[in-house]
Amino acid sequence: MDYRLVPMQVEHLPGVLEIERASFATPWSSQAFTYELTQNNFAYYLVALHQDRVVGYGGMWLVLDEAHITNIAVHPQHRGHRVGEGLLMELMRQAVLRGAARMTLEVRPSNQAARQLYKKLGFQEKGRRKKYYSDTNEDAIIMWLDLSIQVGDSS
Repeated sequence: MDYRLVPMQVEHLPGVLEIERASFATPWSSQAFTYELTQNNFAYYLVALHQDRVVGYGGMWLVLDEAHITNIAVHPQHRGHRVGEGLLMELMRQAVLRGAARMTLEVRPSNQAARQLYKKLGFQEKGRRKKYYSDTNEDAIIMWLDLSIQVGDSS
């Protein structure tokens, strides 16, 4: 499947919110995404567009030399086409370009597909946050990636 990655804009939010609702039991609100895009100077978000339709998105916060993945999701009809992998790889590249040396994220132990992707790209499980997800009281696995090893600066 062909798609292109572009920085997320407010006009992408209807598609992002559709994916958010289809992907998460406790989805982010339109207001939360709007704040991230217009007010949070630490935030960087991307969308994957297929024929100008949002089919995936991902975001991160960049603080000092660390990047923290806030969310990443692909529309259920477009999963299995490496869109999530493309989004994550571009977030990794953008993090390096913006001075990050490490990247972290939290993932549910039950989300096997995401965990496999993160491990494939070099993330390592480094800890747990007990009862992190308030909707299910599920723990979060904390994963870290050394960006200086995984991603070269191609500029």
